[in-house]
Amino acid sequence: MKNFYKRGMLIIMFLLAMAFLVLLAMGQAKAASLSTPIYIYQQEISGAVTNTNGEPLLGVTVFIKNNRIGTTTNMDGDYSITANKGDTLIFSFIGYISQQVRVNNKSTIDISLEEDVAALGEVEINAGYYNTTRRKSTGNISRVTAAEIENQPVVSPIQALQGRMAGVEVTSGGVNPGAASTIRIRGINSLRTEGNYPLYIIDGVPISSTPVESNSLLGNSGIDPLNNLNPANIESIEVLKDADATAIYGSRGANGVVLITTKIGAQAGTGLEMRTYTGISYVPGRLDLLETPRYLEIRQAAFENDNIEPNESNAYDLLLWDQQRYTNWQDYAFGNNAEVTSANLAFSGGNDLTTFRIGGSWFSQGTVYPGDYKYRKLTGNMSLNHFSGDRKFNIQASLSYGLDKNQLTGDLNLGTLTFLAPNAPALLNADGSLNWTEWGEAGLTNPLAGYFNRNDTKTNNLISSASISYEVLKGLNLKSSFGYTRYDSDELWRLPSRSYNPAGNPVNRSVHLSAIRNSWIIEPQLSYNPDLGNLGLDFLLGATVQENNNTRQSLQGTGYASEALIGNLAAAEDVLNARSSEVQYKYAALFSRIGLNWDKKYYLNLTGRRDGSSRFGPNNRFANFGAIGTAWIFSEEKFIRENISFLSLGKLRASYGTTGNDQIGDYGYLDAYEATRGPGGLYPTGLANPDYSWEINKKMEVGLELGFWKNRMNFGLSWYRNRSSNQLVGYTLPAITGFGSVQANLPATVENRGLELEFNSVNFNNDNFRWQTSFNISLPENELLSYPNIEQSSYANTYRVGEPLNISLNYNYTGIDPETGYYAFEDVNDDGRLDFQDRTIVEDRTRKFYGGLGNDLTYRNFSLQFLWEFVKQDGKLIYYNAGRPENILSAYSTTTYQVPTISYQGSLAFSNARNSSLFNRDGSFLRLKTFSLRYDLPDSFLQTTGIKKFQLFFNGQNLWTITPYDGLDPENSFEGNYIGNLRTITAGAQINF
Repeated sequence: MKNFYKRGMLIIMFLLAMAFLVLLAMGQAKAASLSTPIYIYQQEISGAVTNTNGEPLLGVTVFIKNNRIGTTTNMDGDYSITANKGDTLIFSFIGYISQQVRVNNKSTIDISLEEDVAALGEVEINAGYYNTTRRKSTGNISRVTAAEIENQPVVSPIQALQGRMAGVEVTSGGVNPGAASTIRIRGINSLRTEGNYPLYIIDGVPISSTPVESNSLLGNSGIDPLNNLNPANIESIEVLKDADATAIYGSRGANGVVLITTKIGAQAGTGLEMRTYTGISYVPGRLDLLETPRYLEIRQAAFENDNIEPNESNAYDLLLWDQQRYTNWQDYAFGNNAEVTSANLAFSGGNDLTTFRIGGSWFSQGTVYPGDYKYRKLTGNMSLNHFSGDRKFNIQASLSYGLDKNQLTGDLNLGTLTFLAPNAPALLNADGSLNWTEWGEAGLTNPLAGYFNRNDTKTNNLISSASISYEVLKGLNLKSSFGYTRYDSDELWRLPSRSYNPAGNPVNRSVHLSAIRNSWIIEPQLSYNPDLGNLGLDFLLGATVQENNNTRQSLQGTGYASEALIGNLAAAEDVLNARSSEVQYKYAALFSRIGLNWDKKYYLNLTGRRDGSSRFGPNNRFANFGAIGTAWIFSEEKFIRENISFLSLGKLRASYGTTGNDQIGDYGYLDAYEATRGPGGLYPTGLANPDYSWEINKKMEVGLELGFWKNRMNFGLSWYRNRSSNQLVGYTLPAITGFGSVQANLPATVENRGLELEFNSVNFNNDNFRWQTSFNISLPENELLSYPNIEQSSYANTYRVGEPLNISLNYNYTGIDPETGYYAFEDVNDDGRLDFQDRTIVEDRTRKFYGGLGNDLTYRNFSLQFLWEFVKQDGKLIYYNAGRPENILSAYSTTTYQVPTISYQGSLAFSNARNSSLFNRDGSFLRLKTFSLRYDLPDSFLQTTGIKKFQLFFNGQNLWTITPYDGLDPENSFEGNYIGNLRTITAGAQINF
């Protein structure tokens, strides 16, 4: 750790030196201002800026040529500026042709800006430590805007990315509100799950992307750390994918970077925005299950086939339960409608030097389960952007705070209710208590055991950032960014005795979990952008110092005298299994970027970073990463411009570089111990390995970008290859060692390669009608490229060289055994038994391709947007349960499925069939992911009311799915009865004052 702190001190000294330079420069600027002549402007100029349809434009920049004096238009398109006669005013706005107007004796100047489709390529893109445009970028950056995010009724903004970005794969975490989605940027790089999370950065501040563990129904996926953000307050989300874009983040960018930028005030005057919607969500699909007569028929056939006499123990559904009763258990388990409500309020304003925005939101969503479960979220946000009078000094600050409460049940899998016998007795008695009598007579546990349990999970998330910059000389800027985040999670799980069978003498219990994540970061930076004529130079030098502290506590309370006291530990008879942990992570880095271009045709981008992480031993704590990116805009060549006039943009780009990965547990290079209970001593819990080092990800990419007819039609094609080696894993150890695993590097190399195609076009564009189309498709391939001596490793039964990481090894299904009528499989090594040595069939669970097709149509005051998401993949449906003794779900055919049976041999055959290719299905789907219809009330109405904007909208999500898959949701098609996406329909309004 000594060397680590040495490096940290060097960085802090660098930070102090930069602060000194800032103070010195400010002093010089102040002195200079005393001798600088003061310009007095005599004439007040005002007016309005509109588009060619007469609609006001908000945020148009109006400034005096060759001077720093300027302003922006407000929501009515109005502006006001003081100038002198003879000055030239410049009106500029992204996507429109700039205009210059000379000031004369007129005090009013109204401007109409014409749309410039070709200028859309100049929209600024957040590349992390700097901004760029699509035209100038040498890297691969995808972007979605506020308009695409706010139309979706989602809890986490990550859910809004589905189908919208090439190379970005998002899968749902389930129907439970707050469950974490899984995001993968260009595939799986690491053998361990936690090694594949991307880096999340919100307004320049990194936050952990690891889901928070939970004991509730969110347990499988965890809690999404972005839940506490307000999607309506997000300006844009950029995803950095290739080495050129991610190498500046070093080890943190190995799996891609997700940059989230929140909205800031950008207008003169003040404005109030209100947006609200309400609606419902529900499960759109159902499995085709048997009704009672057919179910009983097949159950009776099972006993006849096995020559077994039914009795009350093995045939309770035939002898004890009502033969005429029928319950649709799917509707019971998840047939409710979940109400959704959202309300947003934002107030913004300012002048040409200072802008601000203050907002808040409320979100509430129910669940589709029986019971009163609910998710609620409250957020608040503030932002400030201020320039000094000479626009040399700038300060930006933002703060976002969100708190939510998720009330769900724990220790209860409601999805299993789907597979109850259709004539099973009621789960609840008439008085609302659990029915233990009828289920107990059959020797069974009530499937709703745990029904009265209550899990209340509360989280609070504070994200704050600030940056201060000063232009010392023209093109030379000093900047320092600061950030602090704190994420608190408190979970109380109440388990009253009435949730369990009274025959077992249950007691009132509680489980308490709490976790705190807090971090701070400081990043001083120096940038230099001189004017060198045809040679463009962008230089950036910076440093990062970051510290994360994570604490976690858990305990149980038992023996509460009454249910009302559950959770009050002072009233518990015993407090058990108390555990706590505190983990500290430190990170430091130096980074630099040199961007060069000649005549805005030839671009070269060089990036370097030196990272230091406290997760490695002293000898391997630091590592170097870097990348080179280049681009050639060949459409700017003279012979292209003169001969191919319809080509507005032609660009070739390429990049190569390395990023690292330190997403492993802390302190793995040290021996770990825990204290024994009471007085005594310590016992070992982890083995030391001081020699493991950084995982390395080498990325290569080549891309082609084309724009036609003034960029009305644009194509982008990218080929990439990423190789991740020196894999960091918890290497499994034999049980005889006393430890489960030890942190180590494996000699494995994982490759992700593929093609990505993006297309967008403006199909029609006139005064009344506009139609835009966007399309993206990704064709990824994942492969374990090499793993020497894998046969002798603990991963011999998990991976195969030459195959993807996400695979399952299956038996070779050979058909129905004619002698037994059961499923039969190949005994590959002829040893008379089935084991992993016989699992020779590789089941590939990766997607073959995926993408989205979107359209945006506007006719006068009406707007329509919709997005189709498509995925080509394999799947599995294991609930053709002929042969499963607990339940039989479908009709059977002895040529396809084994005969109905209750025997052990039949159950074993079915279990083996689940691990074979028998139940493989096509899990592909085409889904109408989002649909939005909007209507803006006409200007004649707005003028009479004083309202700036009044919009009514209708939004839908997951409205229609076309798929050959027979399960509930093809998105997670290897899960069988997995409910991944709800169909949501909402309606609302937005009003701006």
